[in-house]
Amino acid sequence: MARRFHRYGLQIDESLFDFVKMRALPGTGVDADDFWAGLAAAITELGPINHALLARRADLQSQIDAWHIARRGKPFDADAYQAFLAAIGYLVPEGPDFQITTTGVDPEIALIPGPQLVVPVMNARYALNAANARWGSLYDALYGTDVIPEGEGGGKIGSYNPKRGAKVIAFARQFLDQAAPLAAGSHKDATGYVVNGGRLSIQTANGATTTLADAAKFAGYTGEPSAPKSVLLVNHGLHFEIQFDRTHTIGQTDTAGIKDVVLESALTTIQDFEDSVSVVDAADKVQAYANWLGLLQGNLSETFVKGGKPHTRTLNPDRTYTRPGGGQLTLPGRSVLFARNVGHHMFT
Repeated sequence: MARRFHRYGLQIDESLFDFVKMRALPGTGVDADDFWAGLAAAITELGPINHALLARRADLQSQIDAWHIARRGKPFDADAYQAFLAAIGYLVPEGPDFQITTTGVDPEIALIPGPQLVVPVMNARYALNAANARWGSLYDALYGTDVIPEGEGGGKIGSYNPKRGAKVIAFARQFLDQAAPLAAGSHKDATGYVVNGGRLSIQTANGATTTLADAAKFAGYTGEPSAPKSVLLVNHGLHFEIQFDRTHTIGQTDTAGIKDVVLESALTTIQDFEDSVSVVDAADKVQAYANWLGLLQGNLSETFVKGGKPHTRTLNPDRTYTRPGGGQLTLPGRSVLFARNVGHHMFT
């Protein structure tokens, strides 16, 4: 049986006790003894309140069960049911209109609509993948899904099917035309992209030069203005990056040398301590807390074998670009992380 430490009326598993003392608290300025004293005080104050709330919930559920049992086999009466729920206090009268505003909240939550992931925090590899999913390859996403049909030679065969790759590139060019249209022509006709006087200039196959229909969609670039490694565009607050490399397997066959289009994707991620995991004992909790701590400190890593070779996953760094008019633009390399904590009905 695991050793337990007794502090302020708490029984604390040794592994959790050591994790708090040796990993969680160093650098915080919080003494371990003060931590356990504070936790014990919170449990003493809030525990009875939680128990009372749970008892109220159980009482409501019992009355609702009895209502349904008494009317088993009878036609459902929505009005009678609503009146019953109001009578027992399950439903309360609707209050006056109100507004909620956001102040000091991350723009990924308050202003920018975008995808959100949910991932089990106990799996370090999954947790890292989700945090890094802030940016993702459009080419990879299209190639591996049924968005691209497999007919007409476009099947997912071998390590790479050029015909399927061509369909992916055509789809990506269509996306660029929709999200950042040119003043004249199409991205599918582009043969090169350069930065000239703070504006994005695009050469086309017929020898003409054009620019974006909306210059404000050009957000930055990397590399030299005359030969950028990438250009950063923005639409509805979400960024996407056209990457160039004429020596790359894909880029060398592309008329503009584009090797990939990378999208700002999962803006937020729920690191889940609750629904997708079963954190039931001290060992589970320490593993979950350790992964979360590593995400917050930026030092979480996981090594795994793929294709017979070891790979180490870490958190992606931020992304830095040169602004069109000069100066630097830095964008987060990782999604904003939420902690979905285990329900407070767990008295363990």
